[in-house]
Amino acid sequence: MIPFSPPHIDEKIINEVVAALKSGWITTGPRTKALEKLLVEYCGVPNVLCVNSASSGLELILRWFGIGPGDEVVVPAYTYTASAEVAVHCGARLVMVDVNDDFLISVDNIRKAITEKTKAIVPVDIAGYPCDYDAIMDLVKSDEVRAKFQPRGERQQQLGRPLVMSDAAHSLGGWYKGRRTGSLADVTVFSFHAVKNLTTAEGGAICLNLPEPFDCAATYKYLCTFSLHGQSKDALAKTQLGNWRYDVYETGYKCNMTDVAAAMGLVELPRYDAEILPRRKQIFEAYTAAFKDDGRFQIPEYDNGEKTTSYHVYALRLTDANESERDAVMQRIFEQGVSVNVHFIPLPLLTAYKNMGFRMEDYPTTYDNYSREISLPVYYDLTDDQVQEVIAAVRAAVPER
Repeated sequence: MIPFSPPHIDEKIINEVVAALKSGWITTGPRTKALEKLLVEYCGVPNVLCVNSASSGLELILRWFGIGPGDEVVVPAYTYTASAEVAVHCGARLVMVDVNDDFLISVDNIRKAITEKTKAIVPVDIAGYPCDYDAIMDLVKSDEVRAKFQPRGERQQQLGRPLVMSDAAHSLGGWYKGRRTGSLADVTVFSFHAVKNLTTAEGGAICLNLPEPFDCAATYKYLCTFSLHGQSKDALAKTQLGNWRYDVYETGYKCNMTDVAAAMGLVELPRYDAEILPRRKQIFEAYTAAFKDDGRFQIPEYDNGEKTTSYHVYALRLTDANESERDAVMQRIFEQGVSVNVHFIPLPLLTAYKNMGFRMEDYPTTYDNYSREISLPVYYDLTDDQVQEVIAAVRAAVPER
């Protein structure tokens, strides 16, 4: 069976994890801080905080920005629940909007959704393909949106407009108009979950790119405390002789990354551009070559000259199929020993969001994309022969016209 997305684990990673274990320092410490510095250099942002998941990073930022009951947070209907549930956790009203044919949030629909209560917008880089960040940032900075904005609290007053927080869980290594993901919004959050291009087993990172008058270094320092119970000193600081006494400045959260997790990232990130992304790109190109001239399939957009994917998910669509027919095709692919997936079941189809009153019929492009989408295996250790097996299985599973 060809698996869908096993993690890339080799001896270099194993040796670094073992070294972390043997060091006696396994929670947040020198390796986590070293990974943060590498990410700062890689993304070209002022500061990065590593956390235990992208989900916790998203929520941490919403809470830092003072979002709560009475506020609205705009998200695409086509995303994973993590993008939306964090707003619900904060007590805010979730506002869903439809996406474009490329799976990405529609800027026109964001514009229509913004009200006086809108405090944050969460674009999602589905499959690793960056959203149109210039258009989104131009929108939130416009006189029209600024005039509507009704801030609550000092940070909202300082920004003077809705916060743009990029959910870049898929898109580490993507490019937009010559800039890397991580540097395209006010704040960007990456995921290093087990199925991501770069994994730390579980984990994520918050990239700070806040405009003046914010001090990103001061915000990073605050978030270090806020993500560790609001405690004045972390475990590393308390190891200094006689430095045991601490304070708790506020009731914070427990979101820190461990050095054991960071050890994996310290190996993967330096070789990410040279080894990981090129191999994933080769697999994308092989799939595109196989399916682009076959009328049964619609290949995904992943490089339009202005933006380039991180090659995370190859979102192939059937050109003439409904949801049940797509499911039947997937079953036939499974029966040939190939694992495939769907990214994602739209939020309005999920019980939790149905119970909030969201209806799938209000998001037609989202549903059309989902109903025809099949995610094909893409991972570093997938061999060329296995790629051809995937291609053959997909072709055999879709009836000829």
